[in-house]
Amino acid sequence: MNEKSKYIPLKELTIYKLARELSAMAWLIYERLGYHQRKTWGDQMLEAIDSVGANIAEGYARYHFLERIRFYYISRASLSEGMDHWIDLGFERGIVAKEEHEAMFSIAKNLQIKLNGQIKTTYEAKKDLG
Repeated sequence: MNEKSKYIPLKELTIYKLARELSAMAWLIYERLGYHQRKTWGDQMLEAIDSVGANIAEGYARYHFLERIRFYYISRASLSEGMDHWIDLGFERGIVAKEEHEAMFSIAKNLQIKLNGQIKTTYEAKKDLG
């Protein structure tokens, strides 16, 4: 007999926690920037990183499986934009310290793996319901 899975509040969802952790780290970087760096690099970096958690939250609140998955894919793309482009570029330009870069990429790798798992689990839940 299968027991119906229990609802997990968004703030307890591992992928959301990891996304918020990245956002907090991105904010610390953003706060120390001057006006010019904020406008040319920081605003876009912060928007991309914050978008990861925002899309997880929006997808998680959707009723239909395919809508959820769509937002998880968008979240995964924002993760790539934020990390593989903006944070990496910031590191190359000396804006992001080596320790920050390594810590953020460690979290991002874990988040990407878990986000892929969330997508797979959501697809499987859809199949189970027919």
